[in-house]
Amino acid sequence: MEFAPYLIVGVLAVVGVTALAPRLGVAAPLVLVLLGVAVSFLPAVSAVEVDPEWILAGVLPPLLYSASVSMPAMDFRRDLKAISGLSVVLVVISAVVLGFLFHLLVPGIGLATGIALGAIISPTDAVATSIVKKAGVSPRVVTVLEGESLLNDASALVLLRSAIAATAATVSVGQVAGDFVYAVAVAVVIGFLVGKANLWLRSRVREATSNTAISFVVPFIAFLPSEHLGASGLVAVVVAGIVTGLGAPKHLSPQDRIAEKANWRTVELLLEGGVFLLMGLEVFGLVEEVRDEHGSLWTAAGLALLAAVVVVALRSVFVAALLWLMKRSNRRNPEVREKLSAVTDKLDRGELPTVEDRTSARVPGLGGPGGLAGARGGPGRSTGPGEAPSLDDPRFQTRMARVQTFLTRRIADIDYLAAEPLGRREGVLLVWAGMRGVVTLAAAQSLPADTPHRALLVLIAFFVAAGTLLVQGGTLPWVVRRLDLTVDTSTENDERLALLGELSRVATEAIDAPGLARPDGTPYAPETIERVRQEIEHDDLVDREATEADEQHRQYRELRLAVLAAQREELLHVRDHGTYSSGAMDETLKMLDASQISVEMHAPAAER
Repeated sequence: MEFAPYLIVGVLAVVGVTALAPRLGVAAPLVLVLLGVAVSFLPAVSAVEVDPEWILAGVLPPLLYSASVSMPAMDFRRDLKAISGLSVVLVVISAVVLGFLFHLLVPGIGLATGIALGAIISPTDAVATSIVKKAGVSPRVVTVLEGESLLNDASALVLLRSAIAATAATVSVGQVAGDFVYAVAVAVVIGFLVGKANLWLRSRVREATSNTAISFVVPFIAFLPSEHLGASGLVAVVVAGIVTGLGAPKHLSPQDRIAEKANWRTVELLLEGGVFLLMGLEVFGLVEEVRDEHGSLWTAAGLALLAAVVVVALRSVFVAALLWLMKRSNRRNPEVREKLSAVTDKLDRGELPTVEDRTSARVPGLGGPGGLAGARGGPGRSTGPGEAPSLDDPRFQTRMARVQTFLTRRIADIDYLAAEPLGRREGVLLVWAGMRGVVTLAAAQSLPADTPHRALLVLIAFFVAAGTLLVQGGTLPWVVRRLDLTVDTSTENDERLALLGELSRVATEAIDAPGLARPDGTPYAPETIERVRQEIEHDDLVDREATEADEQHRQYRELRLAVLAAQREELLHVRDHGTYSSGAMDETLKMLDASQISVEMHAPAAER
């Protein structure tokens, strides 16, 4: 019970700072760190030390899961190369460079220990994403930063584990690379299976509170077996979250998704705020330990400053090279788009692409045995062994639909990259937003107790994390304003209106279908069909309270829900094509959800 008062004070501090920080124009995590530092030096407060496993295994999995569930999978896929480069390649480069630096400057620190500390300092923190989001910058920049923060923790911790192992035994570069590939591959498989199992189970649980309760354990179900098998538990958590977020609109009801989102936002608020508060509270203990061992803090402060400058310099060079490579690879996109559009037009007209078309456009599934290019015309034509299917073959039609989906998605990807390019200003923001945070401090405290100068290394990590949070995080909104990166949201509103128009068309087709009937096979009353038609024509996605007789209202609910199901199916189909922005898709899905919840709320209790 002695712990309870501290918990109450901590929760109230997190909530209070979160409420006051926007009025001060400062990000809440920065205020919480400073508050923790100030409290840690009060005479009545003893030194605080937190077991790093509580952070690495208890706090990070739910935080990463919550962030990955809400991550737009379409945007994540489009910028996967940039995200992978920042979260893997840059982490490795930074760790090795810093490792040599610490090995040269700190007596008694071996190269493996130096690389371990470099791996600790390398990963960026997700707090930059929240600051950038509030500043209203391009969604693409937010996606890159968020994706980087989701994956670089895992790559840094895998590298840290290999470096610590190398301090006790000789480990080759090949072994480290092999361990890394194994850790990621196994984690991806486990995360995918857990994500699918999560959707399967929760789609069969009707109670929203029970459904949300299951989601609370999913991060740990993905994390624990992965760690037990020597893989990256954090990568498994991220994959499980992305799979869940992608499949949730199809498998989970609107009530379940809304309840889950509200509850997880509370969990995020308390966990993230609590960790930053603890980060500040640990300062006094670290300072006293370093003073006892070294007598001065200047060594730690100087090395931390040097390390911070080095990581910013490395990030600047890497981001510049990354943007140059991306610009070079996108140079042919207009030409590729023209060729892809030509192939799409041919398929729409019922013509088959030539060998030159499929070669120049690099479209899979157009050639080879059974490919579209080898299809033979003629209704009813039979195919012999080894022959390509006819144009009327269902398998051919399925294959053609897949190819058309690929073409549409590829064209949409090119349009997305052209509409939201990453130029010099965005590059400056990506560099300055690369601040360090709680993972750096927690990983530093996981160093073995017999590590030479352990207290000094942990304090260096803290100074880097706290310094970049306060300096870069504190000036990030000003940098956004100076770079003039705030985007206009009117385009997204236009997209949403166009998307609603498509969904209205689908709804009209659903109620005009020749075989339209109720679940029991009986026809709908004409007045019910007309009422739903009127709502569609007036874009009325929110149901009004019914006053009709029970039977008539029951028919209305059935037809309205059937139309909404058709609209949601079309929305997911459009999402697969990627022809609309993730923001417009998300807002439209919220409107469909609101309409469905409204319809279902007016149903009698026995029918819910």
